[in-house]
Amino acid sequence: MEIKRDLEDRRRGIERRLAAIESDLSKQLDPDSADRAIETENDEVLMGMDRSGREELKAISSALDRIESGTYGRCVLCGAEIGEQRLEALPFSPYCVECARGAA
Repeated sequence: MEIKRDLEDRRRGIERRLAAIESDLSKQLDPDSADRAIETENDEVLMGMDRSGREELKAISSALDRIESGTYGRCVLCGAEIGEQRLEALPFSPYCVECARGAA
């Protein structure tokens, strides 16, 4: 199934990116205070990217679980079919457009 392969590829890409972020975050800060301030700002950006990457990983894992259970493409709230365009744009979306609007 192409969707499953695409989701798995996306998951691997995110996992690689998260590993690189973790590696950058574990580095010692520069002793120079001006450089340290810049590094601290960069670390804050990296932490935000880490959080969003982990959220996307959870969504991808859930979508893969739905593929395995045969419920992929159906809204987890109302059971309606999720539109093809929505799944093309956001293949790990658990919600139809209507339920996504209501959740926002």
